[in-house]
Amino acid sequence: MTGPAAPDGEYAVVVPTLGRPGLGRCLRALAEADGPGPARVVVVDDRPDTAGAPLTAAVPPSLRSRTLVVPGGARGPAAARNTGWRAAGDAPWIVFLDDDVVPGPTWADDLALDLAGASVATAGVAARIEVPLPPDRPPTDWERGTAGLARARWITADMAYRRRTLEAVGGFDERFRRAFREDADLALRVLDAGWTLSEGRRTTAHPVRPAGRWISVRLQAGNADDVLMTRLHGRGWWRRAQAPRGRLPAHLALTAAGLTAAGCLLSGRPRTAVACATGWLAGTTEFALARILPGPRTRDEIVTMALTSVLVPPAATWHWLRGHVLHRTARSRPHRAGTPAPACSPSAGERLLS
Repeated sequence: MTGPAAPDGEYAVVVPTLGRPGLGRCLRALAEADGPGPARVVVVDDRPDTAGAPLTAAVPPSLRSRTLVVPGGARGPAAARNTGWRAAGDAPWIVFLDDDVVPGPTWADDLALDLAGASVATAGVAARIEVPLPPDRPPTDWERGTAGLARARWITADMAYRRRTLEAVGGFDERFRRAFREDADLALRVLDAGWTLSEGRRTTAHPVRPAGRWISVRLQAGNADDVLMTRLHGRGWWRRAQAPRGRLPAHLALTAAGLTAAGCLLSGRPRTAVACATGWLAGTTEFALARILPGPRTRDEIVTMALTSVLVPPAATWHWLRGHVLHRTARSRPHRAGTPAPACSPSAGERLLS
């Protein structure tokens, strides 16, 4: 005997996590939000070592009977989200949350309106992301970068997708091992399959988490993911995903100028070496000032920007080249424009009772 089919507005929440302190705050905000709660919450434990403190301690009492903690295998957020939505039961909608976001006080009510207003052709509904910044000083470079999330499209910090759509396109591409571009890739594949994506009314805060001095250098690893995006979706994917192009061309030019200056100096061509070194110094100074002037201009921020402005261009170049090697066999996906089948509830026999 099977249970009844899940209502069309029923949803499950999937939260991949590395066990960061924000997980408890995220789940508490989810539990306290006004409106219909999730049918299930799946916390995907993606820590490399799961022998630490159990993540169940972060789950509020009101959610514990509906929460499932599953291992992610430390394979990255794309794989963790796939593990989560496949373990989430038969709810028609899957809402992906990052473990460092804070759903607003009326989040559940607003989500219910978002889902009720989705047409049969709507595959996903994005939240409005707000990034709180210091009110008493200009934001740092890291804070300004995080604030860019408020303008990003289709990011899985808070994004609801139909289960039917995830099944149709195969979920997230697990070649994206970092929390970068895996959400844009999924959105473009969904749009290519003929669905639409919309922006909802619910609001979620994304606080700026603490980061070390070298965070901007480490983030250059995303240039390898951009290479994969270009191979999969073509050179126009930036415009389609409404993603900023960034400074990669300038980084490549600066790195080339620096290497050429060193090579000319070693090979006995001092005039050419001086010309290339002058170009490198001018470009690096411009880059550093572009990051320093909008910020608080404290001593620590100026030192950080000066040091990292030297290191970011070669780091970006290295990861860009690494991406070309790593993803050399990736093939472009065909763009299929068409009309998706109307979304409907799964069969009653698929229901996963809690």
